[in-house]
Amino acid sequence: MKTDRRRFLLAAGAAALAASLPARADGLAEIRQRGSLRVAVYNGFVPWSDKGNGIDVELAQALGKQLGIATQVVGYNADEDMDDDLRNMVWKGHYLGQQPSDVMMHVPVDSYLQGKNEKVKIFGPYHLETIAVARIQRIGSIRGSAATALEVFTREKIGVEGRSLADAFLLGVLNGRLRENVVHFNSVAAAVEKLKAGDLAAVMGPRSEIEQALGKDNRFVIEVVQMPELKINSWPIGMAVKAEETALADTVGEALRVLQKNGTVASIFARHGITYVQPTL
Repeated sequence: MKTDRRRFLLAAGAAALAASLPARADGLAEIRQRGSLRVAVYNGFVPWSDKGNGIDVELAQALGKQLGIATQVVGYNADEDMDDDLRNMVWKGHYLGQQPSDVMMHVPVDSYLQGKNEKVKIFGPYHLETIAVARIQRIGSIRGSAATALEVFTREKIGVEGRSLADAFLLGVLNGRLRENVVHFNSVAAAVEKLKAGDLAAVMGPRSEIEQALGKDNRFVIEVVQMPELKINSWPIGMAVKAEETALADTVGEALRVLQKNGTVASIFARHGITYVQPTL
């Protein structure tokens, strides 16, 4: 009994001591003391981030300016999947020695992704990405059921980036009837180059990447893909911080809302020729 009482008193004393200690400084306080906000972006990811330019780079800089903090934008190479990217860029760092950043850009705001990555907090949706098709004029609208909208690609070639959502969809839809006419590329931009050259009738992929690659070439029609068989045709893009940095996430999220309201975010997209769609989460 004495032993139990002693353990209780020790535990109570430890709790009282913890309560009397100053709270750990939140990430934002540490960042302000350091003098810069370290923001992670992907390398070689046009139009979002490439060689110090892109939408994510400009948005990161605008967020830092809104917070009154210098911004250090750091490029990382994409790993095998988003789980690896979150580990490398946010909560642990890369095994080759690259340290994590305070904030990571271009993270899908998705409950499943959040659920299996408990070491990060995903927040701040700033754009709604959509799956789109760029097609030559004589190809009809990509709307309605897959049987109607995609039947033309049993005869015509359509390009996709390999191992992407568009790739998986086209290979599996209509019981695989399109497989012979789905042409794979290392990037959406490479597929669009073949479209421009006349080797393809269409390209399917994220709208932003298609718009960037096509530029002002008006020989082609771009439209968002809307058909019941494509279960995911859009997803919000946001940011991530370490799970415990809720104060940092709240502050950056509020700065983002200001930039959305005053038109800064829309103007960044416009400068890059990309259609901006504000998420409605």
